[in-house]
Amino acid sequence: MNILIRPIAAVSICLALFGLGMAQKPSAPKPVKPGIFAVLNDGKTLEPIAVINKGKLENPVNGSDSLAALKAFSRERYKKDLSYRLIFGGAAAGTAAIVSSDVNAECAKNLATIRITSTKVSLKGMVMGLATDLASGTRSAAMRRKPSVAEKGEIDALVKAEFTKKKLSPKTLRFQNLTAIDVNGDGRAEIVGSYWTEIDSKTRGLLFFIAELGSSGKYQFSYSEYKAVDEASLMNGDIKSVDDGVYHELLLDYLDVDGDGTSEIFTYRQGFEGAGFYAYRRSGGKWTRFYEFENYHCGF
Repeated sequence: MNILIRPIAAVSICLALFGLGMAQKPSAPKPVKPGIFAVLNDGKTLEPIAVINKGKLENPVNGSDSLAALKAFSRERYKKDLSYRLIFGGAAAGTAAIVSSDVNAECAKNLATIRITSTKVSLKGMVMGLATDLASGTRSAAMRRKPSVAEKGEIDALVKAEFTKKKLSPKTLRFQNLTAIDVNGDGRAEIVGSYWTEIDSKTRGLLFFIAELGSSGKYQFSYSEYKAVDEASLMNGDIKSVDDGVYHELLLDYLDVDGDGTSEIFTYRQGFEGAGFYAYRRSGGKWTRFYEFENYHCGF
């Protein structure tokens, strides 16, 4: 019996080892989903906005996530010299290459420092952009400019009317950002703006909007959001931080992530403990906010 069992056992062992080898064969790595990032801090910083999954936006890793999740994100997205397309005016405008990142950084766990290479644009202050590794979505020609005198006159009138609805009568209209873009290449500019007014010495009224030409040929708000901010609600207790840009919703740029021919508009809001990112799409003749991501940096 032993003479018969040993050969059978040997064959069984060989088959088991063969099967084990087959089971341990490394599988092909899953493809990395394209991402979209904000280009901030005068073109020196990359911050994640979303992961793109079949035209839909999903939240990326947050600065408050586990160290393991942050490390995995950094390995995929922030390899040194990895290059993303810089998007400005809805079109490719250069590259954003990773210089460094640090998942242990106190207030920048899922951010990266970058190097911008572009002959078309200089990012500074409130003029920001996008970066992506999405293969499509950009227009063939860039369109991003200051509104004309006539366009600004129409926008100012709309802003005054909106403030009047809030029982405000500002003597001076101030804005952090006012930009004409063209989301679908039809030559008719949409205008994105972030206006504010001094309600009193301790309170500010903030207005963000997307305006477009109506059937009358005049601009009208297709999306607007107003909010009042008072000094008592601020973590640092200084209303001047709002005057400098904190809590204002500002244009980043635009990109067609779902491939329908009309770009989505991306915006940014600076906070005290992090940043907010938002995306808008045109649907049913109106602009609607369909995505938001609040990215935690650190405690104030």
